[in-house]
Amino acid sequence: QVQLVESGGGLVQAGGSLSLSCVASGGTFSTYAMGWFRQAPGKEREFAAGINRSGGMRKYADSVKGRFTISRDNAKNTVYLQMNGLKPEDTAVYYCAAVRTGYNPSTSSEYHYWGQGTQVTVSS
Repeated sequence: QVQLVESGGGLVQAGGSLSLSCVASGGTFSTYAMGWFRQAPGKEREFAAGINRSGGMRKYADSVKGRFTISRDNAKNTVYLQMNGLKPEDTAVYYCAAVRTGYNPSTSSEYHYWGQGTQVTVSS
C-alpha cells in the first residue's frame, strides 16, 4: 500500500509561482508512474501532469503546458510540480497520484493511489 502526502499549496497572486511536493511511502517509488491532478469547485478532477517511473517521459495538459513542470527524485521518493505564471483558473485542490506501471497514464481511473490534496488559490 502506497501513501502519498502533498505539500506546498497556498495563496498566490496571478503571475506568481508555487512548488508542490508529494512524498511517497510504502512502495518502491521507482516502479511507479506519478501524476498530478486538480479539481476546482463544481468541476471534475482533471489531469495536469504525469511522469513515468524513470523521469524520462513527461506529459502535460494543454492548459498547463509551458507553465508547469513535473519532476521526480527517486532517491527521495518525491515528485514535484513547479507552477509558474499562475492564473486564477489554476485555483483547485491538487492531488498527487501513483500507479505501478511502465507507461505514463493521464486519466484518473488508471491511477491506484491518491494523496489527500493540497489547496492552490490564485488571486486576480
